[in-house]
Amino acid sequence: MRFAGKTVLVSGAAQGLGAATAQAFQDEGAILVLGDIAEIPDAPPTRTVYGDVADPAYARQLVNLAIEQTGRLDIAVNNAGILHTPAPIPEIDEAEARRVIEVDLLGVFWALQAQMPAIKGGAIVNIASAAGLHGAPTLGAYSAAKHGVAGLTKTAALEGARDKTRVNAICPSFAATAMVGEAATDPEAEKQMTRGIPLRRLATIPEVVQAILWAADPANSFMTGQCIGIDGGLGAV
Repeated sequence: MRFAGKTVLVSGAAQGLGAATAQAFQDEGAILVLGDIAEIPDAPPTRTVYGDVADPAYARQLVNLAIEQTGRLDIAVNNAGILHTPAPIPEIDEAEARRVIEVDLLGVFWALQAQMPAIKGGAIVNIASAAGLHGAPTLGAYSAAKHGVAGLTKTAALEGARDKTRVNAICPSFAATAMVGEAATDPEAEKQMTRGIPLRRLATIPEVVQAILWAADPANSFMTGQCIGIDGGLGAV
C-alpha cells in the first residue's frame, strides 16, 4: 500500500493503459481523480471530469477537483494521447497532425501548467513514447509530439526541483492496447509491428504500468528529469 492516502490524478483513464494505471494505484491505496474524453466505467462520479486535454481549462478543472475533493494532489499521470494514420510526412493529413500535437504535446503542457503549482513535493509522470526518443517512420507528427513531451519533462523537472517535485516520463514502445489495432490480437500483425524490437513483441500493459508506479513511488525520491524507455531493447540498437 505504498500510495495509501495519496491523491492520484490520471488522464486518459477510460481504457487501456490509463484504466490499468488507475486500477493499480487504487489497489495500492490511492484516492483517484480521473479524466477522459470518453465515459470511464465505474468511475467515482464526484472525482471524475470528462473533457478534452487539448483545452487548458480542462487541465485546471482536474486539478481543482482534486483539491476540492481531497485537499491535495500528490501524483499526476498524464496519459491521454492519440495516434494519427500512419503515413510518410508529406502525406500526413493536416487536421490529424494538428490534433495529435494539440492532444499529445499541448495536452501535457497545459497539464503541467495546472499541476505544478498544486503538486509541490509530489511526482508527475508523463507518458511519452519510444517514438519520442527515436525516429518513427510513418508517425512523424506523433513522434514530434512525443519528443516535445520528453523536452517538457526535462524542463519541468528542472523547474520543479526547487519545490522537490519530481517529473519523469515513461516511454514505451507499442503496447498491447486498442491503439495498435489488430497487432494487439493478431500474431502476424504483431510480428510486423515489432520487427525492429530486440525482444520481438509488444509490451504488455502490466509491464508499462509497473514502470509508471515505480516512477511515482515516494521511495524513488532521487529520480527526476528522466525519460525511461520500456521498449524491449529498442533503445540499445
